[in-house]
Amino acid sequence: MEQQLKAPPDVKKVADFLRGGGAGLKIRVGALNGKRVDYFKGKSAIKALLSPAYAKLKGVPKVTTEEEASTILQAVNAFAFYLRVQRGQPTGSSSSSPKALQIIPEQLFAPKEYYAWFYEGSQWTTYAGGVLMIVILLAGVMFPLWPPIMRLGVWYLSIGMLGLIGLFFGIAIVRLIFYIITVVAASPGIWIFPQLFADVGFVDSFIPLWEWDLPKKKSKKKKSDKKEKSSSKGKSKAEPASTQNGGAFIEEVEDDDAPAPPRPRRGGALIEEVDDDE
Repeated sequence: MEQQLKAPPDVKKVADFLRGGGAGLKIRVGALNGKRVDYFKGKSAIKALLSPAYAKLKGVPKVTTEEEASTILQAVNAFAFYLRVQRGQPTGSSSSSPKALQIIPEQLFAPKEYYAWFYEGSQWTTYAGGVLMIVILLAGVMFPLWPPIMRLGVWYLSIGMLGLIGLFFGIAIVRLIFYIITVVAASPGIWIFPQLFADVGFVDSFIPLWEWDLPKKKSKKKKSDKKEKSSSKGKSKAEPASTQNGGAFIEEVEDDDAPAPPRPRRGGALIEEVDDDE
């Protein structure tokens, strides 16, 4: 845009900082007039200007408060590096689809508003990548014209890479065969280079040299929880039915000499009659 070309150097540096990856700005993807654009929330831009990464920049306005950050962001908005937009519903059937954006005629900066980028930032990395890709393609096409020493070096390099890949697959096959043999001969089995496929460094992948295939021990917390559950179940089974219902339990003892006691009333206390010998 023409307005971006008229921006002062310090304002352009602020825009470059926000558009770059070092600002930590939370970028979202929306749909504006059928095209996907990046947009952000004003509050996220204020946090970026108050971050230590912005404080290390040179040639940019100093920011110490949120009010100063809002003033600078309003100046960047005035040169159309980004424009205030209104966010609508998702363009697709799912909630994760890009949401529809619409430019608002009245432009101002506020922490709760959304702003769509109309500035791509510094393009030197894109240009450098394009030039490097063209050079690699031309070098590959002109390989027959290379000097014999360079072609011989590339041949040795390719053979070395293929040898390393073959060695890796060979180690994987040998360790699997050795593990199967040791499972039968010396259970539970031995792994050669047990960290070979682990998410570790290159050197750590070959340390230790071998290791028993022992099952992982369960944590002590799980064992204690199981013991508590088993003990609680045992206690609940041992309790009589009457105590579980909350009532009193009265044990009735029979006497061989005494006559049979009368039947107790339901819900009442048990009264035992004893005859007087006198």
